[in-house]
Formats: sequence, structure tokens, C-alpha cells
Amino acid sequence: MAAESGDGGSAGYIEHHLTNYQWPSGDGGFWTLHLDSLFYSVLLGVLFAGSFYFAARRATAGVPGRWQSFVEMLVDFVNTQVKDAYHGPSKLLAPLALTIFCWVFLMNFMDLVPVDLLPEIGLLLGIEYMKVVPSTDLNITFGLSLTVFVLIIVFSIRAKGLGGFGREIFFKPFGKWLLPFNVTLKVVEELAKPMSLALRLFGNLYAGELIFILIALFTLGNTLTSLVTSAAAFSFVVQFALGLAWALFHILVITLQAFIFMMLTIVYLSMASEEH
Repeated sequence: MAAESGDGGSAGYIEHHLTNYQWPSGDGGFWTLHLDSLFYSVLLGVLFAGSFYFAARRATAGVPGRWQSFVEMLVDFVNTQVKDAYHGPSKLLAPLALTIFCWVFLMNFMDLVPVDLLPEIGLLLGIEYMKVVPSTDLNITFGLSLTVFVLIIVFSIRAKGLGGFGREIFFKPFGKWLLPFNVTLKVVEELAKPMSLALRLFGNLYAGELIFILIALFTLGNTLTSLVTSAAAFSFVVQFALGLAWALFHILVITLQAFIFMMLTIVYLSMASEEH
């Protein structure tokens, strides 16, 4: 097991699974890259884009195949959410919402992969640490939310003009006599949006990953032989039952978190495009 790669029993096992593969190793400061999070997020993004591109190229006006039907259903679902929440014209928002929902869902879905499977493969390849759920990395969730934050500013300037955007910052809601107070409220309001997006997604998925790790501790240090010849077999059965139950519940969590991230993005962009 990957847990046995480090000393410290349960604490070492948990620490091992919650540590990213960093470059440069050690404390590299701000420019430290989490290579595992980058690898899996890019891989899942390519998987999403490639599979949807394949469905578009193979689309037929006749009886659709299963994959085409699934893609069309997903596109219609996202498009309906955009039409209901965003009332302005935008060719970008529906593809953006679809990308956010599918990409975040796939990153969350990695939480259902057995916690020791990919880290164990990584150890065989000489990779000491590996976190396989990109959405449990604050760098990834804040990267997504900051991109949405930039789009909020772009949509706001496009809808109101640079002058209108400036007036909204400096003179609303209390007029020019309370300009510092207006600016403070606006800064807090706008910064709260990316922070809430990033921390909500990170917190829910990090907690889910930690529960899977704690469930895996039931068989920490047990070999296959000991599972057959001792009472450790009971702990293995308990681990399997708890893991299955949590995985079934977690399917709802990962889907809901992807949907919430998508819907909040649509709502924030809709708010940015409207005058008070």
C-alpha cells in the first residue's frame, strides 16, 4: 500500500495522501508547481474536449447513438440553465457553462478512484507523492474562480462601458459623498465571488477525499495473507461496505458541486451584465 511508503502509521498515511507532487521539491514559494494536479486537470480537460469533439464530428440527423444522445441531453440541459438565468445575448456563456460543468465534474469524479490505486502506481514509477483529485488543490479551484472573476469584469465593462463600470465602483450605492465606502463595499462584494467559488468547491471535495482516506485506514498495514488468516478480514469487509456507501453518496456531492459552480458562474456573469 502507498501508506507503507512513509513512517508514522495513520498520521503518515494521511499526510502522504494529502501531499502534492511538487516541483521544485521542498519550499519553492509562490512558483512551486503541483505537477500531479496540473497533469490530471489537463488530462481530464483533453478527455472532455476530445470526447465532445468526437461526438460533434460523428453527429447524425438520423437515429443518434448512445454517446451522441448523452451529449445532446447534456448540451440541452446546460443551455436551458443559461437561458433561465442569463437574459442578455452571449455566444460565450453556454459553451463556458458546459465546459465548467463537465470539467469540474470529471475532476471531482477522480475522488471515486480507490485512494491507493494511482499513488501505488506512482510509487512504482518513482513518484513519491500523488494527489489525483485536482479539485482538492486550492491552486486549481482558485485558478478556475479567478478566470470567472476576470470574465465578470469583462462582461461588466462590455455591458456598461468603462465609464459606467467606473461609476458603479465609485458612486453606487450611496453617491459621491460616500465614495470610500462605495469602493470598499464594491471590492468586498466582487472579491467574495471568486473566494466563495474556490473555497466551496475545495472544502467539499477535500472533506470527501479525507473521508475516503479515513475509511482506507481500516486495512492500514494489512497484507493479503493477514486478511485471509486473521480478524483483519472483518476490517476489510467494513472498509468495503463503508467505502461503497460513501462513494454512492459522494456521486451526488461531486455532481452537485459541479452544478453549483456552473450556476454561480452564470448568475455572477448575469449580474455583471445588468445595471442596478
